[in-house]
Amino acid sequence: MSSRREARERALGLCYELEVRAVDVDTFLAELPMPPDPYAEALVRGVAEHESEIDELLTKYSEHWAVDRMPAIDRAVLRIGCFELGWMPELSSAVVLNEAVDLAKEYSTKDSGRFVNGLLARVSDHVRGADSSEAVS
Repeated sequence: MSSRREARERALGLCYELEVRAVDVDTFLAELPMPPDPYAEALVRGVAEHESEIDELLTKYSEHWAVDRMPAIDRAVLRIGCFELGWMPELSSAVVLNEAVDLAKEYSTKDSGRFVNGLLARVSDHVRGADSSEAVS
């Protein structure tokens, strides 16, 4: 893959499929006909390894939304974004939020971009400090 954007797109599909198939991450990745690029794999493994912590953050900062009631694509986008915010400090918050919003707009509902932006901005403020997230469109 040539870009992190493409790796995030692949990770989104893989995280979605992993949740649907409900198998462990090692088995899932071993069964793929073509392995993901290293960044996509790092995202999938990171989300799987930290899923309970990520879901706790999403539950804490979502307003009136249970994680299991969120659209599946939104949930996968949010988990990837939370993992990047919480466990990949070298990435800027603005980049993480912009990428997540773009994925949500492209692959989910018409309101998903705004929902993902608001929720990840609150998570970013918590894990990185109040000045870390910039408004995205």
